[in-house]
Amino acid sequence: MIQIQHLSKSFGAKQVLSDISISFDKGKVYGIVGENGAGKTTLFRCIAGLEEYEGTISADRVPLKNHLGLLLTEPFFFSKITGAEYIRLLCNARGTKLTDIESRNVFDLPLNQYASTYSTGMQKKLAITAILLQGNDYFILDEPFNGVDIQSNIIIEEIIHKLRELNKAVIISSHIFSTLSDTCDEIHLLSHGTFTRSVLKEDFQALESEMKSATLGGKIDRLGLV
Repeated sequence: MIQIQHLSKSFGAKQVLSDISISFDKGKVYGIVGENGAGKTTLFRCIAGLEEYEGTISADRVPLKNHLGLLLTEPFFFSKITGAEYIRLLCNARGTKLTDIESRNVFDLPLNQYASTYSTGMQKKLAITAILLQGNDYFILDEPFNGVDIQSNIIIEEIIHKLRELNKAVIISSHIFSTLSDTCDEIHLLSHGTFTRSVLKEDFQALESEMKSATLGGKIDRLGLV
């Protein structure tokens, strides 16, 4: 379980997160939605210990960062590291030994090739593979479906379902509402640095309709398309 209490974060005079309190239980998948700049990535970086913040973040595994698999929107790779070396590096950081990486290469990546030469989608799949093989208890996946081919999206969805079965806590952000609807138990709407709405699965469709209505308004008509 991850427990967040009264979390706030500012960059200078700009308040990005404001008095957030929420908990994430094991065995559940949580979706975080919101417009660009709503604070999703900053929230994830705070949970992962990459940002200083006000408030408290606690978990039943300490330190949390040693049991958390974080997928950033744009993972970082050293210029001269192969896919296989990247996986070994992240697993070594957790004390996890791998004997046969290739047999666990579910995305069929060219693991002997430099990761810096991978496409954006391939890099994302490599980063996902590495944090999965670390054996983490918690996962934060920031836009895991973005830039990835449809076949791999199917695999990622099934991985998320499997993590739930294994009693992991999974937190996802996505701009593709259908993927959240298919994978999540709860969806939380983040707006201007605070959670304004939280819904369970039975209310996902209503939330999507409300978000569409609020987003569109009369904007399409204003284009004057003919």
